[in-house]
Amino acid sequence: MPVPLEPQEPDRAQPPVPPDGKKAKRSKGKWRRKLLLALIAPLVLVQIVAFMFSMGVTPPRTAYMLEAGEPNVYQFVSINHMSRHLLAATIAHEDEQLGTRSGAFDVGDLQARAQAYFQGKPDPSGSTIPQQLVKNIFLWDDQNAVRKGIEAVLATQFSYTLSPQRTLELYLNYAQFGPHLYGVCAASWYYFGTPPWNMSDYQSAQLMGVLPLPDLVRRDPNGGIYLGTGVNPAVWNLVNGAANVWVPRQLDGLGGWQAAVGTIGITDTADSHAGQRSDNDACSTMPQSVKDRIQSEAG
Repeated sequence: MPVPLEPQEPDRAQPPVPPDGKKAKRSKGKWRRKLLLALIAPLVLVQIVAFMFSMGVTPPRTAYMLEAGEPNVYQFVSINHMSRHLLAATIAHEDEQLGTRSGAFDVGDLQARAQAYFQGKPDPSGSTIPQQLVKNIFLWDDQNAVRKGIEAVLATQFSYTLSPQRTLELYLNYAQFGPHLYGVCAASWYYFGTPPWNMSDYQSAQLMGVLPLPDLVRRDPNGGIYLGTGVNPAVWNLVNGAANVWVPRQLDGLGGWQAAVGTIGITDTADSHAGQRSDNDACSTMPQSVKDRIQSEAG
């Protein structure tokens, strides 16, 4: 009787081995996809964050604050409760085209700034408010080309997501106005003993002069920005120049403070929102952190 044969597995054809050239192409393709993902992912994340900001989310700390370290003096205030003199002074001093420009900056200005940077020359125009805002939120205090390039990309995303009003509101809440002192809620009470909705045109213009060198500015023991004996000459020039020359001149060119705030769509005044001054975002009373700072300085 014949012995049954064990069933044999059919031969399985081995897949052909790709030539070395095809392997290299596949490897390059994978790296390209990874590189593309690495470039796109941060931009998507920033776009999500920008959308959250546009919906009213306002984190209490920024990268700039965290880098400086605690204790920081800060409290959020709504743009509804900011003096229109303050808004106008900021537009005049920092970014006249905030509400009229398409995008975060003028491309010609950016090219001129880049050329000046690589030639070792002074910055001919300075950063716009959207550029300064994203620097404060995401970046670090450095003047190298890489940081400025990232700043330009992020600012472009923000400018197409946030309204000019929201951009200005965030900027004035996150800008530095003294050593570890951030935002106009803290600054108005610290320097002038008044809420931001009550700031005068002169106080507002003075505050603009603080922005370039905030770490060197000090409060006068009797109130106000200290400009007396021993003050840093650059601080004296910046604060007095902003209050007496630059801001008034730029506002005249814009047609006055009402025309200036009109460029970002604001036609009312802070007094129009007087009925909401008991709200938490009105900054109607001096923040405790400001009281503590003043008391510690008094000694």
